[in-house]
Amino acid sequence: MQYPIWKIEDIRHQLDVVNGTKSPDILIKNATYLHSHLKKWINGNIWIVKDRIVYTGLEMPLLSEKTEVYDANGQKIVPGYMEPHVHPFQLYQPQSFADYAAQHGTTTFIADNLVLFLALENKKAFSIMNQLKKLPFAFYWWARFDSQTELENEEELFTSKTIGEWIERPDVIMGGELTGWPRLLSGDDQMLYWMQQAKSNGMKIEGHFPGASERTLARMRLLGADGDHESMTIEEVERRILHGYAVTLRHSSIRPDLPHLLKGILEKDLQIFDHLMMTTDGATPSFHTDGVMDKCIQVALDAGVNPIDAYLMASFNVAKYYNLSNLHGVIATGRFATLNFLEDEQSPVPTSVLSKGVWLKRDGEKVQALEPIDWSAMPALDLDFDLTEDDFQFSMPFGIDMVNDVITKPYSIAVDTTDNELSTNHDESFLMLVDRDGKWKVTTLIKGFATSLKGFASSYSNTGDILLIGKNKKSMLKAFQEMKKMQGGIVLVENEQVVCSIKLPIGGLLSDKPMEELIEEELLLKEELAARGFKHGDAIYTLLFLQSTHLPYVRITQRGIFDVMKKQVMFPAVMR
Repeated sequence: MQYPIWKIEDIRHQLDVVNGTKSPDILIKNATYLHSHLKKWINGNIWIVKDRIVYTGLEMPLLSEKTEVYDANGQKIVPGYMEPHVHPFQLYQPQSFADYAAQHGTTTFIADNLVLFLALENKKAFSIMNQLKKLPFAFYWWARFDSQTELENEEELFTSKTIGEWIERPDVIMGGELTGWPRLLSGDDQMLYWMQQAKSNGMKIEGHFPGASERTLARMRLLGADGDHESMTIEEVERRILHGYAVTLRHSSIRPDLPHLLKGILEKDLQIFDHLMMTTDGATPSFHTDGVMDKCIQVALDAGVNPIDAYLMASFNVAKYYNLSNLHGVIATGRFATLNFLEDEQSPVPTSVLSKGVWLKRDGEKVQALEPIDWSAMPALDLDFDLTEDDFQFSMPFGIDMVNDVITKPYSIAVDTTDNELSTNHDESFLMLVDRDGKWKVTTLIKGFATSLKGFASSYSNTGDILLIGKNKKSMLKAFQEMKKMQGGIVLVENEQVVCSIKLPIGGLLSDKPMEELIEEELLLKEELAARGFKHGDAIYTLLFLQSTHLPYVRITQRGIFDVMKKQVMFPAVMR
C-alpha cells in the first residue's frame, strides 16, 4: 500500500532546492551511477535533502556552508541492496542483523513476522516495528497465515482479526510465506480469504513450494501465489517462470543453490534476469561472515552474470516487484537517498553506504551504528519449574531419524532407554521437547543428530519451547539447568561442565549481542557439535526443523509426535 512519506512542508522545501533558492544537505558530485530504468551507467550530480534525492542530472545546486559536498569521482554508485526474503530471528534480531547488513550495503529488509506474531500480541509487536521504522534503514514485513508447526492454540492465534490488523499496516507488503499451502488445496477458505484480503491491499503472496509439480504450481497461481523462492534446479526455475511466478534464487546456509542455478540460466541463455531476485533466506549468523546481499551479487558476478543484471536483481527487481520503485531501487528524483559507493562494478562490498540520507559507512569505516531498540515487550524466559528424573522416561516405540538436514522419518527404537546413558557406538540420542510453561513434554529418541553428545539444551526452537538432546540424562538435566539460569539460550554440557553456550536473553530466542560476536559464538557451537558427531549442514536450522510440519515426514510438536503426510498425531504430548 502506498502512503505519503514526506509532509507538505518537506516537499515545498525540496522544491525550493530544485528551484535554486535553497541548498541541499548533501551534494554527490562527479557521480557515475547505475540508472535502473535505462540499465546503464550515468554521469552527473545527485542532490539530497534529508532522506530524499531531489535531483539527478548534470546541473549543480545552490551551495551553502551547510551543504556537504562528496566527490564520487572514480567510484561506481548503485542503489542500496534489498533483501526480499528475510527471517530476521535466526539467533540475531532485526536491529542487530540490519546494523551488520548495512555495512555490507543491504539497507532494506522484507522480513518475516512469525516470531513477533507468535510471541506478542499485535499492539506490542507493532511497537517494536515502529521503533525499527525510525532507524535509517528500511523495514517491510510479511503477514503469516500459518505457524508452520502444530500449535496447541493455533486457531486462537491465527484469526481474521489478528491477521487483518497486520494486513492493514502500510509496511506489511507480503502475505505468507505459504508453508501451509496444502490446506489451501484441501479447501481451506479461511486462508484463501486472508490471501484475498492481502491482495486487495496491494500485497504480494509468497509461496513455499519445494519440489512442486507443474500442476501444483498452476493451482497455487490460481489461488493467488505471486512468487516462490524454493527452486532447487534450473528446471524448477523454468517451471515457475512458465507459470508467471516471480522467482527468487536462494543462497542460504541450508540451501546454497545460487551458483548452480545461475550457471544453468546462463548455459541455457534464458533472458529472464529482469524477473529474478536473490535471497539468503534466513541464513544463520556465520553464513554472513562475508556479507548479505553483496554476497549474492558476488556469486552472480563470479558466475558470469552481467554486472548490471547482478546489481538490479538485488535492488530494482525487488522494488519493482513489491511496488516500491517510487522509493527504492532507483537512483533518481524522489527516491530515498540510499546509495552504495563501490570501488568498481566487480566489487559489490561498498566502501561507503548512505541510507536514507545518513552515512552509515564512510571510506571503509563504520561511522554510525543503528540505535538499539527496546525489547522489553518480549516476555522473558523465566522458567518457574524444574525437571526431575521422572521426566527422563523414554518409552516411545518410535523415534525420529534425521535422514538429512530437512527430512526426518520415524524408525523403530531397539536400544534400551532405561539406562542413564546411551552408548556412543551408535548415533541415537535422547530427545525431549518441554513446554516453556512446564505443562507438558514429549520424549523419544533421535537418530542421526550426534554420536557422543552428552547433554544439550536449547530454548531456541520453532515455538520457543525447550529442546533437550543427549546421550546422558544427567548431562541433559545439567544443560537444562544452565539454560534456565541464563533465562534462555543454547548450552552444551559434558562431564558436568559447560563446554559452550549462547545466551538468548530476548524471549529465550534472540541474542542481544552484535552480529560479529554472535558469529564467533555460533562457530564455536558448530565446532563442538561436529566434534561430537553432528554431520549435517546447519545445527541451528536443525533445531527449527525438528518442529516444522511443512517438511516431511515426522516432527516433534506441542501436540506430540506428528505425522506430516497423514496430518495426525502419532503419539500425543504427556502432561507433567
